[in-house]
Amino acid sequence: MSLQVLVVDDEALARSRLRTLLGQCMAPAAVVGGEAPNAAQAMELLLRMRFDAVLLDIHMPGADGLVLAQTLRSMAQPPAVVFVTAYAEHAVAAFELEAVDYLTKPVRLERLQAALQKVERLVQSRLAGPPDESAPVLLIQDRGRTERVPLFEVLYFKAELKYITVRTAARSYILDASLSELEERHAEHFLRVHRNALVARHAMRSLEKHDDPDEGEGWAVRLHGLDEVLAVSRRQLSAVREALAA
Repeated sequence: MSLQVLVVDDEALARSRLRTLLGQCMAPAAVVGGEAPNAAQAMELLLRMRFDAVLLDIHMPGADGLVLAQTLRSMAQPPAVVFVTAYAEHAVAAFELEAVDYLTKPVRLERLQAALQKVERLVQSRLAGPPDESAPVLLIQDRGRTERVPLFEVLYFKAELKYITVRTAARSYILDASLSELEERHAEHFLRVHRNALVARHAMRSLEKHDDPDEGEGWAVRLHGLDEVLAVSRRQLSAVREALAA
């Protein structure tokens, strides 16, 4: 699919570089549908045209990128936001605004392509229409609100300290739960690959050799929609192979 992208940056050179990188992206194809040097002009374009994604700088004259991203959340069909900035200290605030990705300058082509792939998955999920209301969901408390996360969107559960990381293609959540309870409740859809991880059976893509810094050489499972891999314990190796062959 071809993504319509709006580039927002107060520096003409930065906009030019992003245009060049977007032209080099292969998967998915991206089209620069417009560009703006500030939030006000960007908003004018966004109200007149449809964009799948906004590549958004943070530090700009007038309203900054964080303010614009907050404003976009009130739109009926907001574009996906990918922050592109020279400063890393706003990453937490960016993801609180549900940004799809956060790229630091100078932007590398591989990172831009990965961000666009996340945008593509988000667009495709919207085109698929609203989820089946009868399908199972997770209720997650997130920054003072309760979110319904469809179970079919979850790619893995991973135990980290006292909480569970719930990972979808678009973002991560924190869940106060037990991995054993999740495994028992959703064994039909999730497979334990390690003492600290359950993965979605439908998302399993491949099993590959992996050198873990803590556990040494071993195996890892790769999931559709994610760049990272998850370690597979020796005990679960045969179960993972069987699941992939099924």
